[in-house]
Amino acid sequence: MTTSQSSTSTSVVPIILCGGSGTRLWPLSRSGFPKQFLVLSGDDSGKSLFQQAIERINAIDSTNDFELGPTLIVTNEEHRFLALDQLRELKGIQTNLLLEPVGRNTAPALTLAAFQAQYFAANASPQKGDPILVITPADQTIRNQSSFIKSLQSCIATVEADQSKKTIAILGITPCAPETGYGYIKRQGDAGIHGEFDVERFVEKPDTSKAEAYLKEGDYLWNSGMFVLRASTWLAALKEFRPDIYIATESAWSARAIDRAGDVAFIRPGVEAFKTVPSESIDYAVIERCASSQESSPFSIKMIELDAGWNDLGAWDAVWQVGNQDENANVITGDVIVDDVKNSLIYSSSRLVSAVGVDDLIIVETADAVLVANRRSSQTVKSVVELLQSQQREEKNLHRKVARPWGWYDSIDQGDRFKVKRIQVKPGASLSLQMHEHRAEHWVVVRGIAEITNGDQVMTLTENQSTYIPQGQTHRLANPGNEPLEIIEVQSGAYLGEDDIVRLEDAYGRG
Repeated sequence: MTTSQSSTSTSVVPIILCGGSGTRLWPLSRSGFPKQFLVLSGDDSGKSLFQQAIERINAIDSTNDFELGPTLIVTNEEHRFLALDQLRELKGIQTNLLLEPVGRNTAPALTLAAFQAQYFAANASPQKGDPILVITPADQTIRNQSSFIKSLQSCIATVEADQSKKTIAILGITPCAPETGYGYIKRQGDAGIHGEFDVERFVEKPDTSKAEAYLKEGDYLWNSGMFVLRASTWLAALKEFRPDIYIATESAWSARAIDRAGDVAFIRPGVEAFKTVPSESIDYAVIERCASSQESSPFSIKMIELDAGWNDLGAWDAVWQVGNQDENANVITGDVIVDDVKNSLIYSSSRLVSAVGVDDLIIVETADAVLVANRRSSQTVKSVVELLQSQQREEKNLHRKVARPWGWYDSIDQGDRFKVKRIQVKPGASLSLQMHEHRAEHWVVVRGIAEITNGDQVMTLTENQSTYIPQGQTHRLANPGNEPLEIIEVQSGAYLGEDDIVRLEDAYGRG
């Protein structure tokens, strides 16, 4: 939605922070396919939280009061093709990806984006080398789009009006309950010309009694994690409060490499330099040090209230809250049968799930895992993920069906010394040229046309034809056709782990 503006227009750059693994939404959200890429909000758009966040933030351009630059998305290197596939479904929005080699929380992520936004703006027009950044996480929902746009535009106006470039504007969510899962912002004084309030202090997630007191007092709002500020303001504040993060991130950004996938740039900070960056959140690194109670701060925090049906979907209870509830306050997805069930969320992804005579439950079924939890205790689901981590179980990281840049595979069966996969390859795509040290593979084409490299031989196979890949043999699978290719792969050998891949050539830059 980038529009042609006059040379005097304010340059605004949307920033989407797309990290995190959403452990409280296991088993649907996993580190290999985290919650921001899921369709969870209960609306009829069919779009993921990530796609909704991009469309929502780009809608602030509707007034044409400023020049909206390409959206910068900061995400993990491992998720670049998930992001790219979902970006291709959005029309008319220009984006670029900043790819973190390892997670370092939100402060380094925003710092990378600030450096890159300044660089882009300065190259586009030297007069616009200090753009206003609009920062939002990728995993939130907003019911009232117009209220969101109005509040966000008030944030932009508040930042733009400060010629000293010391102002940071934050969206505070109007609380509707004594929520203990959010941090709070305490405002003070009267509203300014754009509806902005001074921020007295930030408060960590409270217990129930404190949350009830905050709700009653009326001056406490939830911290949304959405900010507006100039790129130079963030970099100056970070240099003031956390120079170690500033220096290390600048070094990583200076060592960046850039390649492209169509119109989207992949911007990769220097790997070894980025690994040295301290891990810290935006709030702890900068924001909380700028409240009015911190008299030594040269920066100013302003808060604009947002009452727009916001939810950060931090746990299954939140998904239930925003979902389409039936007459018994149940949110049901998939093949589900219920009798005498109330106030529950039941999600089926691959088989029939039935529930009888229960209340306040979360039931989530996937092909390889089932979660049953009390709805009011859903914040503690992360403890299950921690147990999976300690036991080194793959269910923490990947679903049975795994997305890949060339398509997907589904591990449909396995036993001692064998594994069976169903594999789909997109038209025109191919797997890497590779070999396996510990396993052999049998391939049977069930749909489409397969071009197969098997050692020195290149062959074309169609439906019901097959081939055998010996252990240690160089091979590649490609789809030269215009329709998806599907094969059944039977692996056999002493070790069948996904890490038994030696890539010799790869179109997707994987090692």
